[in-house]
Amino acid sequence: VQLQASGGGLVQAGGSLRLSCAASGRTFSSYVMGWFRQAPGKEREFVAAVGWSSGITYYTDSVQGRFTISRDNAKNMVYLQMNSLNAEDTAIYYCAIRRGGGSWYSSGEYAYWGQGTQVTVSS
Repeated sequence: VQLQASGGGLVQAGGSLRLSCAASGRTFSSYVMGWFRQAPGKEREFVAAVGWSSGITYYTDSVQGRFTISRDNAKNMVYLQMNSLNAEDTAIYYCAIRRGGGSWYSSGEYAYWGQGTQVTVSS
């Protein structure tokens, strides 16, 4: 099982980025997929998650209305469209696959993790 995140980079405040995560090794269409992030000196935090279809999504409050998570099960891909970025969004972003039965917000419920992609927002 491998997850490959991409799409990070340097962007000015107010700009946009689209992160992609490719899953390989098996089909994950029935699993929740999520994005987490970790800023320097901070713990990893939940950003967004999507159910088996893009109809069920959850977001942390700080990105609600600015970020959109979606997935393409046919391609084993999950995406995170990030708009109106600000300096507080600077972090390494990780995609993950949830295997546990608990909270979608808890990193402990996610069994597979990608390597992360750096997002830097300049103010």
